[in-house]
Amino acid sequence: MATNFERRAWGSSTIDTGVIDQALRSYMLRVYNMMASGLLLSGIVAVLTANSPAMMQAIFGSGLGIVVMLVPLGIIMAMSFGINRMSANTVQILYWVFVATFGLSMASVFYIYRIESVVRVFFITAATFGAMSLYGYTTKRDLTNLGAFLFMGLVGIIIASLVNLFVHSSMLAFAVSVIGVLVFTGLTAFDTQQIKQEFYEGNPAEVTNKQAVMGAVRLYLDFVNLFMLLLQLIGDRR
Repeated sequence: MATNFERRAWGSSTIDTGVIDQALRSYMLRVYNMMASGLLLSGIVAVLTANSPAMMQAIFGSGLGIVVMLVPLGIIMAMSFGINRMSANTVQILYWVFVATFGLSMASVFYIYRIESVVRVFFITAATFGAMSLYGYTTKRDLTNLGAFLFMGLVGIIIASLVNLFVHSSMLAFAVSVIGVLVFTGLTAFDTQQIKQEFYEGNPAEVTNKQAVMGAVRLYLDFVNLFMLLLQLIGDRR
């Protein structure tokens, strides 16, 4: 894989692998920084919204709450299906809009759960995410088959969650949370490896820049979903 990258991206099959390793580290650092910055922006928006009774009433006391939840989904779909027609700058702007609007919907976390519980679960999530992402980055094992299994698990979680909107089963909700934690823990490692492999494709700079943003989106969603599921399992409600 690295040899293919050397020939396509650098035009030489004799280039020092140390140069490639350094370029990979820089690329992954850019992805992680963008993902972390997105989490920070979402957190700031969530805290500011949670501390504004007027904003909370406007969002969660009306139909606007549904819009706030659907907007991030619409942005993700637009980015996924229109990525080839968009410029790297447009993709990056959409990313910041996505994480900001996602922060609005996360404001309810600070209303439902105790702040010390939110902080504790955040650090548990960060430790779990960091360990699994490091595994995905360093492992020599091909996680492609694992990805297919995790995708099926994700589909199952979505279906079960929709069903539970009607049956309101606490046992089903618990099962969804447990399985969801396992799925997104695995997806963290899988997505990290996929982001790394995409770098080795040696695409033009414009494509690579867009890939970095989409990589940040994938890791952001892995982190946020893992955080929310852990909160449901071990978070202390007010």
